[in-house]
Amino acid sequence: MNKLIFFIISSNFLWADIFDFQTIEKANKSYEKGDFNKSARLFDSLNKDDPQVKYDKANAQYKAGRYDEALSSYKNAKGVDEAQRQHNMGNVHFKKQELDKAIEAYEKALKVRDDKDTKHNLELAKKKKKEEEKKKEQEKKNEDKDKKEDKKKDDKKEQDKKKEQDKKDQQKKDEEKKKEEEKKDSQKKEDEKKKADEKKKAEEEAKNGKKEKKPKEEEAEKKMTPQEKKNEEMRKKELKHMMKQLQKKKMPTMMYQTNPEKGERNEQNPW
Repeated sequence: MNKLIFFIISSNFLWADIFDFQTIEKANKSYEKGDFNKSARLFDSLNKDDPQVKYDKANAQYKAGRYDEALSSYKNAKGVDEAQRQHNMGNVHFKKQELDKAIEAYEKALKVRDDKDTKHNLELAKKKKKEEEKKKEQEKKNEDKDKKEDKKKDDKKEQDKKKEQDKKDQQKKDEEKKKEEEKKDSQKKEDEKKKADEKKKAEEEAKNGKKEKKPKEEEAEKKMTPQEKKNEEMRKKELKHMMKQLQKKKMPTMMYQTNPEKGERNEQNPW
């Protein structure tokens, strides 16, 4: 009975090994044909902890461009050639543009074994890192330059804007000044016209013997009795009549001849 059980278990392991061997062979053939995704799937279907299987799967994943999966598989493939494992991990980091990690992996590989390809890749990674640093430095310079140019443009725009505003403010002041001068000229002309009108009116009143009544005179007139008003009217009429006579030269002018020595009146020529 025990022999039978041992035979069955041994047979199962044998068939499993045969099946795994066939899968590995198919995976390797797919890898050789360039069908790296299929190769990676076949290796993955084995679900074995064998470091070599994980390493081969990582290689297929790397070739398929599945870098994150390849890196994980390489990390779990400890036990294979350490120099080659670190070299391949350096290649994955290089593809992912993780240059510092790539350099670190290449240096670890060289500590295990001196290798021409690893040295070459290490130099490439260092060179690319310098180029990236130089590129970043140049980009920063260009960025700073662009910022300065943009600042100059902004400053110029601000200056132009200020000049335009100053120009508008000056135009506004000029317009207000012009309006003020026009207002003054208009007021001056109005005052001159008013004075001319008053002068003309005064001349006409003088000619006609009329005089505009002042407020005090009007107030005094209001306080007069009817008889006083009548007497005032008569006085004004007599004055007006006398003014007309003077204008017509019909009114005699009284003249006195004075004796220079005696200062007495000349009786012979009283007029």
